[in-house]
Amino acid sequence: MLPSRSYAPAPPQEAETRTRILLSARRLFANQGYDGTTTRDLAQAAGVAEGTLFRHFTNKKAILVEVVTQGWVEILTDLLTELSEMGSYKAVAKVMHRRMLHFRENADLLKVCFMESQFHPDLRDRIQKEVIDKMMDVAEAFFQTAMDRGVYRRMDPKIVARVFLGMFTVAGFSQDTIMEPGASPKAMQEMAEGLADIFLNGVLAPTS
Repeated sequence: MLPSRSYAPAPPQEAETRTRILLSARRLFANQGYDGTTTRDLAQAAGVAEGTLFRHFTNKKAILVEVVTQGWVEILTDLLTELSEMGSYKAVAKVMHRRMLHFRENADLLKVCFMESQFHPDLRDRIQKEVIDKMMDVAEAFFQTAMDRGVYRRMDPKIVARVFLGMFTVAGFSQDTIMEPGASPKAMQEMAEGLADIFLNGVLAPTS
């Protein structure tokens, strides 16, 4: 059973220590894996005593839960706050481009969020319930509103939301899923515009 999370505000110094632990855990879990990282490794990377870890977190699993939960919230919140811009082709391409840059800049976070969730069913279920389902509801509501305003054609908004978020889920498994390593800014822009075009217009040739 997953440990419960504490939402009580911490003093600034304690909050800074907690943040340092989480950032160190994100990096180590990404490079060594959860099972390959010890609490001693975490303490050394964060510059704290092992006892300090357990003052902030019940155990190592609680640190993983916090890293992944915060990571998913960050990934999807950043994306969904931009949905209001998606009324045109250029706006969608702009959002796609920013998200692709975000993936590249946050490779460690993405690796931990996507990979460790696969190996910990209890963690995956928690993320699904606490984060994914809520974000899906927000995306669905956005697309329903856009359809009501005539921005998008009428179809099942739940399916549209799942397809849209799914595009970013696939990309999250690896930086190189949709782009070549070291891709140029021009190549990234072209890929963003291509994704936007496919999302908005599909792949079938228009019929006369």
